[in-house]
Amino acid sequence: MEINPEQLLQKIREAKKGSQSAFNYLLDSFWNDVYGFQFKKTRNEYESEDITIQTFSKAFNRIETFDENYSFSTWLIAISKNIHVDQIRKKNASIRSRTSMQNEERVYEIADETPSIEDKLIKEQNLEQLLADIKELKPHYQEVINLRFFQEKSYKEIAKILDEPMNNIKVKLLRAKKLLAEVIESRNS
Repeated sequence: MEINPEQLLQKIREAKKGSQSAFNYLLDSFWNDVYGFQFKKTRNEYESEDITIQTFSKAFNRIETFDENYSFSTWLIAISKNIHVDQIRKKNASIRSRTSMQNEERVYEIADETPSIEDKLIKEQNLEQLLADIKELKPHYQEVINLRFFQEKSYKEIAKILDEPMNNIKVKLLRAKKLLAEVIESRNS
């Protein structure tokens, strides 16, 4: 997908102001780049997805620090590379006590609750078909959809249940809704 530089810059500026649709645009536009980069490094689909989710989580949390004089894609890849290096260090670290990062973690609020195109499409489906469509997703995406929409858990509750940072939950849910919408659209076409 060819990205218009002016449109990209506008979306980055909107994201800096907290626009949900701008975050969705950036996630959709750069997901494959970051995921592909990580898959080449890890050769593990689950680990690549996990790092990609963490990358977007961290990027959205720190979007205000992005310098518009540089490439957004390069910035995301640098974040992704650092997360991967950190994970390797953690795996290779010998006996170390785990310290709680919860005190250090600052959660970025995505304030816009306006239903997205994916939300509208998902709501239009009948429940039986929707459940069948959800089963097409990977288990970790099924889980966040179930917790959010069927058990009506908040982001904070889901983060606690899954023992993941709230930003990761938000990005994972955005991705899950997009993939579910794609399943529904492909079935309807």
